[in-house]
Amino acid sequence: MDLGLKGKRALVTGSTAGIGYATAELLAREGAHVIVNGRTAARVEAAVKKLQASAPGATVSGVAADAGTAAGCAALVAANADVDILVNNMGIFEPKPFEQITDEEWLHFFEVNVLSGVRLSRAYLPGMRARNWGRVVFVSSESGLQIPSEMIHYGTTKTAQLAVARGLAETLAGTNVTVNSVLPGPTSSEGVSTFVSDLAKVQSTDVASVERDFFKHARPSSLIQRFATPEEVASLIAYVCSAAASATTGSALRVDGGVVRSIA
Repeated sequence: MDLGLKGKRALVTGSTAGIGYATAELLAREGAHVIVNGRTAARVEAAVKKLQASAPGATVSGVAADAGTAAGCAALVAANADVDILVNNMGIFEPKPFEQITDEEWLHFFEVNVLSGVRLSRAYLPGMRARNWGRVVFVSSESGLQIPSEMIHYGTTKTAQLAVARGLAETLAGTNVTVNSVLPGPTSSEGVSTFVSDLAKVQSTDVASVERDFFKHARPSSLIQRFATPEEVASLIAYVCSAAASATTGSALRVDGGVVRSIA
């Protein structure tokens, strides 16, 4: 299926690994000029080389900048003044008891997970509006609908992303610029895979056992009873970025493995 993205400029934040990288790879294969982003030059350079090898002929560039800060967002915009597609993927998570989450941590999570997308959307939406074409995607989480008791601060920021995305879509009514949220369920991203691997070592067991236990006790409503792959999530994100998704806007689209017990 041709997604109609040839020649479109696409910035994917946090795209040196996991869902971000998988999204960048799909967009590159569809002919988009993909801008890879990560916090360190070494990881960005490695991701760019890997993308160029997996998508021969694709136009790929990279910017090392921390999109979780105002300065990092400014650096991204300075390096790429305009884009047609913005995927606000970069984010952080950390399981922590509510009573131990400090004010500083609450503010940090909000700045990284919410303000990163706010700042970049604010910078790029005027150009999209002027061209009357654009795609903005916030990579939220099923945790935005079902706040996890083990990381309330994370879930709260993911709910906030849904509100920002819907509000932006409302401001763009009648245009060909769409804004949506994509809600992955538990996914074997780099951070999750490391967490599960470390937990297996602490418990003196294997990764498969930790995964089975997680879905038995922490996410029993999952219908697939496993972690989704980054590629499975990226396929929905890439579609939402496409020309074919022109009637999809203001939506919160789930690729959660059925974790959320709702038909709406």
